[in-house]
Amino acid sequence: MAEVNIRNIRLFIAYDGTNYLGWQIQPKGPTVQGVIQEVLSKILGHKVTLKASGRTDAGVHALHQVAHFLTTSDRPLEIIFKALNSLLPKDISVWKVEEVDFKFHAQKHAYKKTYVYQIYNYPIKNPLLRLYSWWVPEPLDLEAMKSCLPLIIGEKDFASFRKAGTEVKTTVRTIYQATLERSLENSNMIVFTIEGRGFMRYMVRNLVGALVEVGKGRLTVEDFENILNAKDRKVAPPPAPPQGLILKKVEYLDVKVLESYPPFEVKI
Repeated sequence: MAEVNIRNIRLFIAYDGTNYLGWQIQPKGPTVQGVIQEVLSKILGHKVTLKASGRTDAGVHALHQVAHFLTTSDRPLEIIFKALNSLLPKDISVWKVEEVDFKFHAQKHAYKKTYVYQIYNYPIKNPLLRLYSWWVPEPLDLEAMKSCLPLIIGEKDFASFRKAGTEVKTTVRTIYQATLERSLENSNMIVFTIEGRGFMRYMVRNLVGALVEVGKGRLTVEDFENILNAKDRKVAPPPAPPQGLILKKVEYLDVKVLESYPPFEVKI
């Protein structure tokens, strides 16, 4: 009896989340996971189940989502890569395919995730940026917003910034770094970057929602601190809208890569 060779394939994925109900498969409506799984199943000739580094919600984008799947197919990575990108819709791209150690798990082994949130801060809206930023026409006090950032660094209980009504084992998360800067390309664009071990659903959007209230002068830095310490979602402002949020990077410690395609370094 011939031995069955099971391969673990890792994908690096970028997508515009505008037309999807998020990453994770839903009972109704298109999802990024659902679209990629359907295409992969056709290419490989068997049902494929993707495991991702984490979900992104409806309307949220990604430059660096990571997912893996198991397959018994011996199709070369080059064929999988080219077939995927020829069959996927224009708003989804797989920019790298790797065969990795069988033990690798995209979610369990991720040790750092980086998100960015873009705020377009100008009195007049820019229609070309509407799908990738939150338009805030009121002036924002960037320095006041920055003064809040040290409060969220480290291991903290972010219960006030969770998604209302969701159940999680713990609301404690570790944030390594957070910055707020005006974009060098467009001084009207404020970019919030946050790096952490992991994030709850809506957590980044809820943080941005509160930071913008500080920027508008409706909350003080002390108010922001009190909201954090309250550990109560009901005392925090509404979340920022999804379209400004982008999953920028997911990082892993040592992962044994058996083969990779394309052969050149991809910058995205």
